Amino acid sequence: MNKAANTTVSGYLIGIDVGTGSARAGLFDLDGHLLASVKQDISLFRETGAIVEQSSTEIWDAVCTVVRAVVSKSGVDPAKIIGLGFDATCSLVVLGEGGRPLPVGSSGDNSRDIIVWMDHRAVSQAERINDLGHEVLRYVGGRISPEMETPKILWLKENHPKTFEAAWQFFDLADFLTWKATGDLARSTCTVTCKWTYLAHEGKWDPSYFQKIGLGVLADEGFSRIGTTIVEPGTPLGTGLTPEAANAMGLKPNTAVAAGMIDAHAGGIGTAGVGSGPQSNLAYVFGTSSCTMTSTIEPVFVPGVWGPYFSAMVPGMWLNEGGQSAAGAAIDQLLSFHPAAADAQARAFAQGVPLPVLIADAAATYGNASEVIRLATGLHVVPEFLGNRAPFADPHARAVIVGLGMERDFDSLVALYVAGLCGIGYGLRQIIDVQKNAGADIERVVVSGGAGQHDLVRQILADACGKPVVATVSDEPVLLGSAILGAVASGAFTDMRSAMTNLCRVARVYTPVEGALADIHDKRYAAFTAFQDLARASREA
Repeated sequence: MNKAANTTVSGYLIGIDVGTGSARAGLFDLDGHLLASVKQDISLFRETGAIVEQSSTEIWDAVCTVVRAVVSKSGVDPAKIIGLGFDATCSLVVLGEGGRPLPVGSSGDNSRDIIVWMDHRAVSQAERINDLGHEVLRYVGGRISPEMETPKILWLKENHPKTFEAAWQFFDLADFLTWKATGDLARSTCTVTCKWTYLAHEGKWDPSYFQKIGLGVLADEGFSRIGTTIVEPGTPLGTGLTPEAANAMGLKPNTAVAAGMIDAHAGGIGTAGVGSGPQSNLAYVFGTSSCTMTSTIEPVFVPGVWGPYFSAMVPGMWLNEGGQSAAGAAIDQLLSFHPAAADAQARAFAQGVPLPVLIADAAATYGNASEVIRLATGLHVVPEFLGNRAPFADPHARAVIVGLGMERDFDSLVALYVAGLCGIGYGLRQIIDVQKNAGADIERVVVSGGAGQHDLVRQILADACGKPVVATVSDEPVLLGSAILGAVASGAFTDMRSAMTNLCRVARVYTPVEGALADIHDKRYAAFTAFQDLARASREA
């Protein structure tokens, strides 16, 4: 550890990640080495249309279970755990007095008190907010998304007024977890700035925005239901773990707990410290969805890209956040259409690997990773099954598949996979380009997330986006990012940047292809953007 580390501190850290489908815990030493990790699945309740819900009670129980399990698996003395960090999806948790769960949908089930990030029930509310316009929208790329929290709260107010009126607190999921752990109602600048329109650079909510969109009651109450104390990620909360939370987790009371983050941003913290620092790196979290995070010294306004957000990821820096609403999930959806998918899925199950991994392994046998693009000749995919998050902020966008024939064999399934993966890469390239044009250029892409772990995937992404793709040493960068929060809260490091620099290390660099293969990607990228334009025009027709 360098001079920014507190060499008088010793012990271990736990990073806790609540994703869309699971709760995970990783136990790290102060050099960033993962000693043990544990995962437990969590339920996802889907209904007709875009309704997706979860249970905060189930999630908290799962968190406590995985923390106990990871300590046991590691063999570390629980008394030597010095800090915890939480990250979670940007999902909305609705609680009544005393923390009682409230139903957020037509099921009437009180335990289903979370509107999940991917839930698009509030599309019309988001469109109305965008049509009204307000200065705060400049800081979300000009248009608010139905994935953000104020449209969802407005939907509750209009469709389930009893739940809205009975709500004691509206939490982002990461802030719910830190409240459960510490009893501290403080919110993180990461969550409320990125998803709630808090103006961190001014240190305030804008009451006029809430009045204008129909949520003036929240402003009239002094924002007591959405957060009156806002702190930077990594800030120690309360007096650490409450006795109740410590008992549930099998840890010591008063163990330091950090203000948390959105899961993708934790992936950024766990990767973007490599090289010359976060200002040179685009952190790309490639999971169910994808998220791009670019850090700048000064604010950069990029139409269609969320932000600029101040102190939302790296304290003291501005953040632009883009991404794709469906990435890994888009590949899964794409493959499911193919006649050979069922047989391939059975083979994948027998081998104990996900279907995309089976197909990526097969594609890698056709030649070097960059040559694989030739398999997708004439086949193009714009994988916007769940809309375009950036740079068009268009929830109505839909996927385009061009060039399908009558083939039904496994080879054609592999070709479709390669074309879909290229489409993900071209979407990334599009975000990189619009940010560069606005003044936020980057040198490299640092990849994390479950869908981006295969060597073939990383090389195709590099070729498609035209930037080196860097993989870090840590196999679990999102968990590492959360552990880094705990490291800062515990005093093991003086600040976030020093912790990132010490604990993020390069494992491999995937250099983009040159020459004739690069020309193929340039032509395919031009086709990709043309198909986007055509899809918009045909939808309007």
